Amino acid sequence: MIKVGDALPAATLMEYVEVEGNGCSIGPNPVKLPEAAAGKTIAVFAVPGAFTPTCSAKHVPGFVEQADAFKAAGVDEIWCLSVNDAFVMGAWARDQKTEGKVRMLADGDAAFAKATGLTLDLNGKGLGLRSNRYSMLVKDGKVVTLNVEGPGKFEVSDAATLLAQAQA
Repeated sequence: MIKVGDALPAATLMEYVEVEGNGCSIGPNPVKLPEAAAGKTIAVFAVPGAFTPTCSAKHVPGFVEQADAFKAAGVDEIWCLSVNDAFVMGAWARDQKTEGKVRMLADGDAAFAKATGLTLDLNGKGLGLRSNRYSMLVKDGKVVTLNVEGPGKFEVSDAATLLAQAQA
């Protein structure tokens, strides 16, 4: 499992972009992690699935509400990762009103989740292999803090916990 001090794996996530600009075309665009994280401080959080109850009611809204506080704490970007496709993440972004606050990144084939060792096997529940719920603060591509939830929990990966770590 990835740990504090480790670099993010060289995975590529996908991001659905609705407005063309900054070299991004409309539709899914690749986000190569080493390049995307270089020289930045990023608040990353991952969820088991888009549109799921805890993720939609608590996890994403907390980061959207605290986006300005994260910026004030020196965080350049907030990323939400989920093992879903880019189209689902784009629809969820619209639903959660994340534009300009949280980048919704798709780990469609769970490559990032597998590379970090932060997978959650939900095959018996019809959901397949997913990402565990966690948050991490990443500086220049390296993990500075890591908060991994226990099974079925939402206690340490919330926006308030990661914000306090970013402010420390």
